[in-house]
Amino acid sequence: MGERVVAVTGGHGVLGRAVVQAALDGGWTVAVIDHARGQTAPDGVKEIGGVDLTDPAQAQAAIDAVVETFGRLDALLNIAGGFAWQTTDDAAPAWDRMFALNLTTALNASRAALPHLKASTDGRIVNVGSAAALKAGTGMGAYAAAKSAVHRLTEALAEELKSTSVTVNAVLPSIIDTPQNRADMPDADPAAWVAPEDLAAVILFLASPASRAMTGALVPVTGKV
Repeated sequence: MGERVVAVTGGHGVLGRAVVQAALDGGWTVAVIDHARGQTAPDGVKEIGGVDLTDPAQAQAAIDAVVETFGRLDALLNIAGGFAWQTTDDAAPAWDRMFALNLTTALNASRAALPHLKASTDGRIVNVGSAAALKAGTGMGAYAAAKSAVHRLTEALAEELKSTSVTVNAVLPSIIDTPQNRADMPDADPAAWVAPEDLAAVILFLASPASRAMTGALVPVTGKV
């Protein structure tokens, strides 16, 4: 078993895959928790698919499966989330969906993981917020509000856990260089965006024992935007 056991929610997305690979390259033991089924994970990775993290019971069962397999959990990386661009007068408001995908998933996974993380010498929770949540632009209201709630969850949990070894931090990326973003913004320069591998490196630092002096931090990772 690797020196750290880490659970990555949303591990089959573009950022999630980069985080999983970075953790493996660092010699960590990795479990992927994802809503998708039938995805192929790298060799040695515990695959837990078909999980609806908006359901507390499913989140608990997934985390319990990680601990049952590896005997412990040292870090939870809440990568699972979603995005929708829409103005507030849209006929089908996405606010509830954005809060469910971004906030509720992180909350349920964190609540399920906390007893195990407290048992670790260096328990870590790393959330993914957004630089867009610092000032919402047109069409970004629902998404920005949900990610702002992730920021507040990060801060609140950090305060609540200061008497333990568990730290809670969040990264605040700007635009991530993904195939979908390139397709949606064909005239933009992706060189100014954040590479998934670079964001993964920051996430892995926050998940490591080396970050023990940081908690409640909202870390901007904004490339050259």
